[in-house]
Amino acid sequence: MSDEPPEVPPVNASALLAEAMSKSGLLWVEAPDGRAWGVWHVWSEGTAYIVSGPGEQPLPWLAEEVRIILRSKDTGGRLLTTRAARSILEPGTPEWTGAARLLKASRLNAVDDSLTRWAQQCTITALRPFGQPVEGPGSYGSGAHRAAPVDTPATTASWRPWHWRGRHRRGTRHGS
Repeated sequence: MSDEPPEVPPVNASALLAEAMSKSGLLWVEAPDGRAWGVWHVWSEGTAYIVSGPGEQPLPWLAEEVRIILRSKDTGGRLLTTRAARSILEPGTPEWTGAARLLKASRLNAVDDSLTRWAQQCTITALRPFGQPVEGPGSYGSGAHRAAPVDTPATTASWRPWHWRGRHRRGTRHGS
């Protein structure tokens, strides 16, 4: 009997990438400052399309090459990290129109004027993965990838919501 660990079969990165992209509507894009931004996307023919801007998800300026982190739909954990080429789609081009239609079809609560508003105020970004994965099954980095939340004006620290029959106080119960 050998003391060596059993050999792990190689992972088909292309199949894993396509599966992860099509099963999950969320991916993480690593910005130039190192922060990863969670964004919803649509996967079509090897490209992830993202819409960002006023009234949509926030996304900072991205370099021409970014890292994208895909999660497992089953566990929610990190599954695959790969490099992707970023391109901004110009409104009115066939690729922009196709991407916008795909995004609108998958957008929850999309309104009728979404395409017009996106063309005027938002950015549709195409991310095209390439090369071998940076991280994947059997080759994950040891870092936790945790980051402090970004400061935001959205807070309820000073306001406490109203509760029927008041708030529960420690050591007492309602009706006693």
